[in-house]
Amino acid sequence: MPEQLLSPSPLSAPQRALQKLGLVRDMDLALHMPLRYEDETRLSLIAQVRDGETAQIEAQVREARIETRTRRQLLVTVHDGSATLMLRFVHFYPSHQKTLAVGARVRVRGEVRMGFAGREMIHPTFKAVQGDVPLAAALTPVYPTVAQLPQAYLRRAIDNALQRADLSELMPTELVPAGLPALRSAVHFLHKPPPDAPLAALEQRMHPAWQRLKFEELLAQQISQQLAHEARAQLKAPALRAVPEGLPTQLLAVLPFTLTAAQQRVVEEIAGDLAATAPMHRLLQGDVGSGKTVVAALAAAVTLDAGWQCVLMAPTEILAEQHWRKLVEWLAPLRLRDAPIQVAWLTGSRKGKARAQERARVASGEAQLIVGTHAVIQDEVQFARLGLAIVDEQHRFGVQQRLALRRKLTDAGRGLEPHLLMMTATPIPRTLAMSYFADLDVSTIDTLPPGRSPIVTRLLPESRRDALIERVQAAVAQGRQVYWVCPLIEEGEATEDDKPKTDLLGRPPLDLANVTATHQELSEALPGVGVGLLHGRLPAAQKADVMARFSAAELAVLVATTVIEVGVDVPNASVMVIEHADRFGLAQLHQLRGRVGRGATASVCMLLHGAAVSATGRDRLRAMVETQDGFEIARRDLEIRGPGELMGERQSGDNLLRFADLQQDEPLLVKARQAAATLLKCQPAKARAHMLRWLGERMELLKA
Repeated sequence: MPEQLLSPSPLSAPQRALQKLGLVRDMDLALHMPLRYEDETRLSLIAQVRDGETAQIEAQVREARIETRTRRQLLVTVHDGSATLMLRFVHFYPSHQKTLAVGARVRVRGEVRMGFAGREMIHPTFKAVQGDVPLAAALTPVYPTVAQLPQAYLRRAIDNALQRADLSELMPTELVPAGLPALRSAVHFLHKPPPDAPLAALEQRMHPAWQRLKFEELLAQQISQQLAHEARAQLKAPALRAVPEGLPTQLLAVLPFTLTAAQQRVVEEIAGDLAATAPMHRLLQGDVGSGKTVVAALAAAVTLDAGWQCVLMAPTEILAEQHWRKLVEWLAPLRLRDAPIQVAWLTGSRKGKARAQERARVASGEAQLIVGTHAVIQDEVQFARLGLAIVDEQHRFGVQQRLALRRKLTDAGRGLEPHLLMMTATPIPRTLAMSYFADLDVSTIDTLPPGRSPIVTRLLPESRRDALIERVQAAVAQGRQVYWVCPLIEEGEATEDDKPKTDLLGRPPLDLANVTATHQELSEALPGVGVGLLHGRLPAAQKADVMARFSAAELAVLVATTVIEVGVDVPNASVMVIEHADRFGLAQLHQLRGRVGRGATASVCMLLHGAAVSATGRDRLRAMVETQDGFEIARRDLEIRGPGELMGERQSGDNLLRFADLQQDEPLLVKARQAAATLLKCQPAKARAHMLRWLGERMELLKA
């Protein structure tokens, strides 16, 4: 047989579209739920349909013509014995004209409205009917789709899949919340609801059939997270214990402050993990300024004391440098086996010989502490004896970067994995901690160090910009320092070097022009005052110089982008101005506000906004004024924007919860969490089958 006859047939356009939607298995199609429904189970008389109402009518075509007076349109007049109605098509094909020929009987569905020539439907759905054609027996589902995948094709594919898909029960009845239908009944009901089904409950996903589906989905997620936690517990890691009077003791002795009770508790939790032979997989969360960096430094001290390397990775070079300076300041006076601690610095901007020298120090083990950006997980970087990886602002890293980190960190020679500590200044709400982060152990610093000054937050319209500049001038005259933040430039260490410095006409990009213009405006408005400019497209050396001058109070005002969002610590800075504040996410606003209030002086955060603010923007600004509690901010952010802001790319942007809503469905989440533990303990095979049914090809994401 010729070889070409053995090759598979090329996929049709609808088949490729199905794959694009991830609808590969029968189960994928069975769980592809309608967005909404159309009622094709009843007919209405034209005369009885109210304007604005969507209805289905059956009528005869009285007239059909193409009008070209304003734009080419197909106008069809139909009559059902009670009244006439015009069907208007701006886009149409010869097949439309054929079906809607004069004398034809058609069944039409659409919204009736009053037009210039009387009542009409614009672009209704229609089909020819001959004789006594029965009405639909169930509501007609309308599914999420993409180009080249018509609803009719998708409906047939789902109908066929429903006949083959295994929708058998995988859990004991007693684990299913009371009042919920069987899985098979729920799925079939949602695809083909009867005519009397409550549409509001269906479309708001509150119907018991929806509740059953949400429970199944949450159960699969809980099983996957608990299995991931158990799988990591089976891996081996070096047991890291500090020696008596070792580095942690030395560090505590030289710190210019005493740890809070919350910090001490968290340090003990991390130390217990590091001493175990299973790899730590812990999330350290704490509000802005709660003191996470010193906790990370103590974890690093334990690791170095035990004879292993520690790496700290941050999402941007500015933040990485802040960590590097702070850690060097704390660790430089200490002695490790009668020698100073060696720190390596690895970032994308360090090139050539200097970069090669740092890589060599890391590979040989000479460098015990490594600080940097995503550059630390590039292929050419090799560790000699890595015991602990610390990832700051972990939600800023994508799932593929975290998977690469885990693969990079595995010590192949010893069969050991390093411990992993992730840190975030964006606190995780309870529902997220119970769902997406259920595979992690979570430590929380829930109090701020003493001496932090309160921050007053004020809203100010753009029309009062001149008054705000006068206020900034007064603050500077009193010896205070000011941040002025402009939006739009997104900092990204991985792509910073690739961003265009100018457009095709040699002009700076609009966002860069914005921050540059603001810098010029303030420089002119504040003569004799040092005004610095900081954004991600400046060379690394220039960024470092600007930050050093601001930290040393040589600059009184720093005009910056969100490059200063995290990690920047200048105690004398007590005024924060955020321009176009309504354009920022709530978590980002809270992070920026946290750059002030770090000294003894009372601090203020001014949120400058335009005249037209969206409803979501208003919600964010209101939340900022009403609370400084990071956990409350995180809860409201979840409520306003969903999990994306807090999750970052933990699931590579692919939200594993398609149906459940973490705010609305928390009671179901609690029950699913309990059911997952019971099912894994009593019927582990069925628990894994349930997880595979829901997650399919996305299992790899669980390793992140």
